[in-house]
Amino acid sequence: MMRNISDVIEDYLKKILEQSKNGYIEIQRNELADKFQCVPSQINYVIKTRFTVEKGYVVESKRGGGGYIRIRKVRVVDEQRFLQTLMRLIDQDISQGAAENIIDRLLEMDVITEREGRMMKAVIQRSVLPFEVGVRDRLRAKLLKSMIVALMYH
Repeated sequence: MMRNISDVIEDYLKKILEQSKNGYIEIQRNELADKFQCVPSQINYVIKTRFTVEKGYVVESKRGGGGYIRIRKVRVVDEQRFLQTLMRLIDQDISQGAAENIIDRLLEMDVITEREGRMMKAVIQRSVLPFEVGVRDRLRAKLLKSMIVALMYH
């Protein structure tokens, strides 16, 4: 099976981030685009969709001649503070994709089990919440926040 270029770029960035001694990487978009023989906007797309706050990354960019994009994997020291941060991250509404990213992060941090993750994802599915988009996204946010509160006070 042929993997798409976004997957290849994501894997490459995660690998060099994992090997980084200082916990972050600095990349130049044009150099990375040259390396993977793609347009710079493809690099932007990968960073914007694969390295989000919900997935546990902080991305900073510096524009100009010596500009770079810095990607940092957020390390969780205190589980309670992490859950509180997630609560603040979830606004009045949340998309299914963003909610699933948060659940994946909970799994990655071993805050929840695989089974709990599957149950949480099942509850927030579009098909389970058959309402108009705005209502569905608000209800999903309330459900997810409620589940996180339950984790905080287990």
